[in-house]
Amino acid sequence: MTPASEEVETAVLPDAGIDADSEVESYQERLGARLRAVRRAQRLRLQDVEERSGGRFKAVVVGSYERGDRAVSAHKLAALAAFYEVPVAELLPEEEWPRTRRREGTLAVDVQQLRESSEDPELIPLHRLVQHVQWLRDDYSGQVLSLRTDDLRTIAVSMGAPVDRLGAWLDERGLLRH
Repeated sequence: MTPASEEVETAVLPDAGIDADSEVESYQERLGARLRAVRRAQRLRLQDVEERSGGRFKAVVVGSYERGDRAVSAHKLAALAAFYEVPVAELLPEEEWPRTRRREGTLAVDVQQLRESSEDPELIPLHRLVQHVQWLRDDYSGQVLSLRTDDLRTIAVSMGAPVDRLGAWLDERGLLRH
């Protein structure tokens, strides 16, 4: 049985208008391929990862991430990046995410509306991330928070969703300021 600390929940954006399951699976497979490439570039076997991490990362779990059989939480992805000593962005599939921050890649989230909707289970990961971004930017007073490309990428990973669908999904819930 897998320890509770290894369990990962994945939320898929509902009503996406696309085959969300195949999008998530495809993304997980590409993410897994990046994880495998980084591990192999460091000449590590799955067993080496388990041993060198002191058992923090079980070989069977890392293998399931690499095959795309299991979703990786943003927290676990960050921990793996730290273990491999690479930026988190290096673990993300390149074809999905632009590496530069572009002005058109930002979304303005209505923080007040998000707070009022914070009991909605679909929005809990977004609410946590917005709180974290506000903390990082030391910006607690704003009614609007601009989410940059990197922020959007983190939301997509934590929700198991394609980043190009996030804007429409947020807009449908009245969480974007135009």
